[in-house]
Amino acid sequence: MTPYPHTSTASDKQTWPSLGTVAAVSFIAVTFGAALQSAPAAAQGATRQAPQQARERISFNDGWRFTLGDPGGDSTPYLYDVRPEVAKSADGKDADARPDQAAKVDRAGVPLLKPWILPSGNAFIKDPSRRHTRPAADPAIDAPYARLGFDDSAWTQVRLPHDWAIAGPFLETGPYGGMGRLKTWGPAWYRKTLDLSAADRGKSIFLDVDGAMAYASVWVNGRLAGGWPYGYNSFRIDLTPYVTPGASNQVAIRLDNTPESARWYPGAGLYRNVWITKTAPLHVGQWGVQLTTPQVSKESAQVAWRVTLDNRGAAPVKADVVTELLVLDAQGKATGAPVARVTSAATTVAPGASASVKGATTLAKPRLWGPLPTQQPHRYLAVTIVRQDGRVVDRVETPFGIRTLRFDGKEGVFVNGEKIALRGVNNHHDLGALGSAFNVRAAERQLELLQQMGANALRMSHNPPDPQLLELTDRMGILVVDEVFDSWQRKKTPLDFHLIFDDWHEQDLRSMIRRDRNHPSVIMWSIGNEVGEQYTDADGAAIARRLHGIAREEDPTRPTTTAMNYAKPDMPLPAEVDLISLNYQGEGIRQDPEFEGTDRIRTPPQYPAFHAKFPDKVILTSESASAFSSRGVYFFPVHPANSSIVRDGRGGDSKLQQVSSYELYAVDFGSSADKVFSALDRHPYVAGEFVWTGFDYLGEPTPYYGARSSYTGIIDLAGFKKDRYYLYQSRWRPDHKMAHILPHWTWPERVGQVTPVHVFTSGDEAELFVNGKSQGRKKKAPLTYRLRWDEVKYEPGEVRVVSYRNGKEWARASVKTAGAAAALQASADRTTIDGDGRDLSFVTVRIADKAGIDVPRSMQRVRFTVEGPGELVATDNGDPTSFEPFPSSERAAFNGLVLGIVRATPGASGPITVRVTADGLAPASVTLQARPRQ
Repeated sequence: MTPYPHTSTASDKQTWPSLGTVAAVSFIAVTFGAALQSAPAAAQGATRQAPQQARERISFNDGWRFTLGDPGGDSTPYLYDVRPEVAKSADGKDADARPDQAAKVDRAGVPLLKPWILPSGNAFIKDPSRRHTRPAADPAIDAPYARLGFDDSAWTQVRLPHDWAIAGPFLETGPYGGMGRLKTWGPAWYRKTLDLSAADRGKSIFLDVDGAMAYASVWVNGRLAGGWPYGYNSFRIDLTPYVTPGASNQVAIRLDNTPESARWYPGAGLYRNVWITKTAPLHVGQWGVQLTTPQVSKESAQVAWRVTLDNRGAAPVKADVVTELLVLDAQGKATGAPVARVTSAATTVAPGASASVKGATTLAKPRLWGPLPTQQPHRYLAVTIVRQDGRVVDRVETPFGIRTLRFDGKEGVFVNGEKIALRGVNNHHDLGALGSAFNVRAAERQLELLQQMGANALRMSHNPPDPQLLELTDRMGILVVDEVFDSWQRKKTPLDFHLIFDDWHEQDLRSMIRRDRNHPSVIMWSIGNEVGEQYTDADGAAIARRLHGIAREEDPTRPTTTAMNYAKPDMPLPAEVDLISLNYQGEGIRQDPEFEGTDRIRTPPQYPAFHAKFPDKVILTSESASAFSSRGVYFFPVHPANSSIVRDGRGGDSKLQQVSSYELYAVDFGSSADKVFSALDRHPYVAGEFVWTGFDYLGEPTPYYGARSSYTGIIDLAGFKKDRYYLYQSRWRPDHKMAHILPHWTWPERVGQVTPVHVFTSGDEAELFVNGKSQGRKKKAPLTYRLRWDEVKYEPGEVRVVSYRNGKEWARASVKTAGAAAALQASADRTTIDGDGRDLSFVTVRIADKAGIDVPRSMQRVRFTVEGPGELVATDNGDPTSFEPFPSSERAAFNGLVLGIVRATPGASGPITVRVTADGLAPASVTLQARPRQ
């Protein structure tokens, strides 16, 4: 192809890359943000519109009405399917317990909505004979909440994204810890009017939902239009047959999240963005733009694309496609003139059918997308213009990036020819006190903290993310493992995804990949996590083979994997995927003597065995560590080894339900960070790790299921750094001059007692001083990652460390004994925020003594008030045992810290003053500025 400024006509005979043999192939892909659905402007609720553009994408987030429960309390008419009965709820099941077979269910004679819902996924079923036909008649339901004339004025008015469960109250007793002690289950209804003008006649009208938890059924003017059961996937419902242009139309969405549907907090409600998309009958199909780069070098890059066109009209049409490529700046805005422009050969699209148009061009001196900090996440924009008889009928904007991937079984992962050690974390989808309702700034803050630590990769655990999260990882240069399922046919909880796997796995996997395959940050597809089919030999391998095949069909440029905590090299399942992802097996599982003779999974270290069996396959640790700690909590004595399980008197206190922050303790099947680092260093062919987890998350509060949230985060639920943060930073940012001391040094009850001091530093040795007296200079031994002074006796004053590297001073740190709490100190992560009602400022409040030293064990209650055009959204303190509702404006500090989350009033501008008070302490305030939305 001739590069721009010349135009060219693309041949329809483009060659698409084949995955081939993992060991020998360089995975090369130009990938991009899903067309329009995740363009930077769209992520903010707006899309650039050309004057002649037929497509409109309109935010449908505001003005909803919401209520819990079905009409008259009777849910029978609205059942998607018959679910197994759960005789007794249980909690605290071991996280690596063997999944169970599905329960048998009798559906005889029960009217269900399933036949009307299944056709919504037909576009993602490859075999036409397996697609579903909608029954000729509507279901025999008179659904009052779906009627246009129903009076919903008594319902709650809400703005999406909306998680109705996060406000609480917490379920303080009973078996609910696994799902975060918040009630997320039961039917809920959302209603909103859709006004269409007469000019919309003849257009296709779609409802695009980025995520709805769960078993969504969409009703339009009293009729069931379709739905989607899986709560994490994005989906589209064609509203065209059900709406009346030139009139007001009623959209109602019913959700029916189940109890015991997950091992963590799933959230509830319409928790992601919702859109109305209007197109001409001829238009680009859903996620219908795909780009790849068959050849990439520093000198040039071949960019190839395939565009799927849908014709919803009654007659065949002749169409051509013009593709323009532009440069995007760091904020995702197009700059300058197009760097290429290609016009495809005209094609005819039959009525009610689809057709593909292919094209390609070559860019000179391409700006490559790559992960920070060694590369830059440069991106381009592909503009797809569809013309019918010379008239523009559709226009789609697609951010993308050019980069190469290579996976080498001996060396690891290469991006643009550079070996990149995977320094990643796992994160669940909740945003702490905000719940599952996605917020761009809250997610961005999480990623910023992780990058400051040195993380360069993120594994989505264990479900498709909000598309805006991938827009962030693209822009911020973070590698992503995109994961689709936590279970297949076998169940981990009684009502999880296994109930719909057989009917929906193809649709869910294909739709996720079509939505996400265009993001440069996504480097592999994970088709499952610790699935029960690890135990079913050839039967489980057959399911993996099918899922792998689907992924390969949808995207031949990226490898597949599945996270295995049980499957061994000689079992058939690992052979069915391209990469080997191990959960905890690399370091070994339950090798402590106390587990001998138990029936739990006990596995010796598996890196050598997998490498011997699959020498050409990349091996990575998809879940490492699963270490525990409660921020600012320290228990004595301190375990002498570098890794320990948690028991009372051994890093844990079951009465307090807290775990020591000496960062040596882990779940029974896991390891400390130190032990993981040692295993990785002894097996350099391993491509890297994804720590369980980056942030604490709601639910799964092992080892204390009386709590609300997990203990495994490197950062707590409020976003406050634990000591472990600095241990990872010392390894992942080796050139960053840093030293960190633990514990704090305010222990009036421990005078004269042994109080071990540990230091995390990127230096290689350090000298410790207590009140100026040296405690000795120590050097890191091979395969050790912290410096320990385990015989230090406590005396009030100052502990100071000087670290060295190659014999030269590297970094210093100190901690001082605090006096009585005297004052509050307040600071904001950002003092200027957008006045759109969505942007956030995170206000940290510290409790200090009169000298300004943090008081590390203070628990005073702190009150927040907001003056000006803003409001307090939520508060938190990072304490996994706290049951104060998140919307509370008053909260006890946890070990000296408390958080307030503030937003501006929508459409407002001006100063916002956040004041914090506490009995007996000097108050504090911080002023924010709300700026008009640009």
